[in-house]
Amino acid sequence: MPNATDDLLETWEGTYKKGLLSFWILLLLDQRPTYAFEMNAHIRELSQDSISADDNSLYRALNRFEQLGLIASQRQPSELGPARRYYSLTDSGRELLIRFTQRNLLVFQSPPVAQAIQALFKNDHREVKQT
Repeated sequence: MPNATDDLLETWEGTYKKGLLSFWILLLLDQRPTYAFEMNAHIRELSQDSISADDNSLYRALNRFEQLGLIASQRQPSELGPARRYYSLTDSGRELLIRFTQRNLLVFQSPPVAQAIQALFKNDHREVKQT
């Protein structure tokens, strides 16, 4: 039976995941051009199953990113059916990805933060269920 902590965790993770979907899309596109239909599977793999997105969320994000000039798209013929729209990261998109990563993710590698995270687990004598 879920408790208040479980409910709060689900809410927090939901907000966190929505905010990081942009990061995972741009990171994927930095690796290689991708068409929308295959993105969710690649994002799930890249994020070690911590993030998944429905098609509507992906398409909305892709349209928004393209309008902002962060990504570009190009139709390419497909052997299995109609032409596919492949998305790739632009220089502006790559710059945004780098700056976001530097400001928001690399902080977890800094010694004070990394030590605080390690201490969190060392100092907790209660058994915490990890999923």
